[in-house]
Amino acid sequence: MNNRLIQVFGLGVISLIVSGCSLVGPDYQRPDTPTSEQFKEAQGWKEASPADLQPKGAWWQVYQDDPLSKLLKQVEINNQNVAEYAADYEKAKEVAEEAGTNLYPTIGANAGATRSGSQSQTSNAYSAQATVSWEIDLWGKLRRTREANLASAQASAAELASATLSAQSSLAQDYFQLRVLDEKIRLYQTNIAVYEKYLKVVTNQYQLGNTSSASVSQAQTQLHSTRVSMLDLQWQRAQFEHAIAVLIGQPPAAFSITPTSLSFTLPSVPTTLPSTLLERRPDIAFAERSMASANASVGVAIAGYYPDLSLSASAGFENSVLGNLFELPSRAWSIGPSLSGNIFDFGATKAQVKQAKAEYAANVANYRQTVLSAFQEVEDYLVEMRILEDEIKAQTLATKYAKESARVTFNQFKLGMIDYLDVATTEATSLTQQQSQLSLISTQLVNSVQLIAALGGGWDSHQLPTAKAPDSASKQAASATRVK
Repeated sequence: MNNRLIQVFGLGVISLIVSGCSLVGPDYQRPDTPTSEQFKEAQGWKEASPADLQPKGAWWQVYQDDPLSKLLKQVEINNQNVAEYAADYEKAKEVAEEAGTNLYPTIGANAGATRSGSQSQTSNAYSAQATVSWEIDLWGKLRRTREANLASAQASAAELASATLSAQSSLAQDYFQLRVLDEKIRLYQTNIAVYEKYLKVVTNQYQLGNTSSASVSQAQTQLHSTRVSMLDLQWQRAQFEHAIAVLIGQPPAAFSITPTSLSFTLPSVPTTLPSTLLERRPDIAFAERSMASANASVGVAIAGYYPDLSLSASAGFENSVLGNLFELPSRAWSIGPSLSGNIFDFGATKAQVKQAKAEYAANVANYRQTVLSAFQEVEDYLVEMRILEDEIKAQTLATKYAKESARVTFNQFKLGMIDYLDVATTEATSLTQQQSQLSLISTQLVNSVQLIAALGGGWDSHQLPTAKAPDSASKQAASATRVK
């Protein structure tokens, strides 16, 4: 019996080795995508030297902002959207692991005891046996399935990285906008204090008969409208704070950010060649791995045309007396191959192959569109960053002269040379120009975050899991899904 088992399963091994040369379906090759040699809007930018200055890992460290760094580190651990993608990745990884086990024999064991009888007699039956079954992968169906599931797991890992980068990018943008709002509120508070002094001056002038009541009304309007504007910024700041709390997995009521003066380091983001986006952006990696999975699924569908070969064997003992169960005469065994397949399925397999090919074509189109959209994002943020730099320089000069005009105008009013309406006008202009400058700084900071994210942050496709090596996504998924 043992020799026969060895012979049959030896034939199975030989069949499996031979079948390694017969893998149905197309082998995967990444399709070409429309690319350019350089980014159009990167012209005039100094090329990064060395190239390894591209942000890696904790990309936010380029801002040299400790509070921001502490917040962003919490996203991978506490953000619930990231935790959801982490759980999906863990599931996809185990599905791929399960698909790999189908290439090997399944060994089982069972034991049983039955008692049966009729009107004339009663009998007992006892059994204990081991079973082995093995589906020989003659056409590569199982290997294509494993290939498809591994690519799906890699796509899930890339999706997890993309979700993490998106959440971190959103938090950084909210954080910088909140910090600029702090500065705007502080500016309004400073101007309110100035306008209160102006109101006293105007009131004294009116009591001395040196100005009209209209000037007093104008000063009061200026003071109170500025307070209204400041209050409007406070609820905006509160909403950014709430958004940051949710991004790090905390209820807004239990989270706050202490206002501080605006201090930042604007990073000089080195640009890369367009082709590197194919390796650095997790959304592109997700689309590419999904495409690879769809390609393997075509092979699985084509394997439906061919029969499945399985080998099975069992060996054990059967006896009506439990005490004699394991004696030599109680031995029982069975062994044999099984071949199954469709002779005629009315075109079902053909339809499944066409579906798989159509799914692959759709994934190819999605991949190419994702790449084009990535190029567009980088180009958009590059041109915005470049023009913002010149815009801020011009706005700085406008702010400087507006403040000087407001100072001169108020001195002229105190000397009785002009009406307070002129003062109110130049003060309003000065405040508007200062607010505009802060708004441009906010836009510049947000744009820098968007550009870094568009370049892939600190991620690259080498972090994707493989069949033999775990990856950082596994560690992140474990921390994100851990019950706290």
